Amino acid sequence: MNTPSTPLPGGAWALGDLSVSRFGYGAMQLAGPGVMGPPTDRDAALAVLREAVDLGITHIDTAGAYGPRFTNQLIREALHPYPPELHLVTKVGADRDRHGGWPPAREPEDLRRAVHENLDDLGLDVLDLVNLRLGDAQGPQPGSLAAPLATLVELQQQGLIRHLGVSNATAEQVAEARAMAPIVYVQNMYNLAHRQDDELIDELAGQGVAYVPFFPLGGFSPLQSSSLSAVADRLDATPMSVALAWLLQRSPNILLIPGTSSRAHLRENAAGAGLRLSTEDLAELDGIGR
Repeated sequence: MNTPSTPLPGGAWALGDLSVSRFGYGAMQLAGPGVMGPPTDRDAALAVLREAVDLGITHIDTAGAYGPRFTNQLIREALHPYPPELHLVTKVGADRDRHGGWPPAREPEDLRRAVHENLDDLGLDVLDLVNLRLGDAQGPQPGSLAAPLATLVELQQQGLIRHLGVSNATAEQVAEARAMAPIVYVQNMYNLAHRQDDELIDELAGQGVAYVPFFPLGGFSPLQSSSLSAVADRLDATPMSVALAWLLQRSPNILLIPGTSSRAHLRENAAGAGLRLSTEDLAELDGIGR
């Protein structure tokens, strides 16, 4: 049973033998424009990472494709040696091209290279959790994940990966992955307005598997809704804090990784972890994506 044992932002959740804060931080936005190249303000990027740890966040999401590699190098510069309670989650299965695209990179040699680059750039001997990124920039795509996941299972058996997850996956792919190996983490697009995974979230909650929404605040176009604004006004909170609070109350297995390159915005997002929504608030918000 996953129950909070320490006062972490949003409470705690167990990823296998690792306990993480349900409110985490996504490091994608620390890279340069288009998630390419180094940050415009390196000192500000390092300060955001340190602020996250100061806020009690113990779950940071990253990927070698961010930059590529620059974001992982920033994490190492800002936080290494890492506090024992801090856990880094990364992704493999996609590369970057010179146009800023995200071409798939799921051949065995691609995955092995990506895992070793993550280890090197983060300064680790073993990665806490590695997600296999599936689909493409348009979203999840059908098809078997057996071959690429088998490569990650092999790397796990070699002691380079502690836990496995999947990202941008269909419900069928999640089921296939769970038949092959213990999967502790599913990361898909989900928020107040995009609720295609409602059934999957409830199923995973019953099985003790974390569900982690990417684009929890709507993606590159922030969530906009009169109902969201009305609830925020009643609570004297920002709409984004309310949207994050709704996710935390939607299901106990939901973990949040909102990203930002601003310390002030990070603190604003974290406020959502402590916001409690009433039954009436939840009912009004539920109507947005129905």
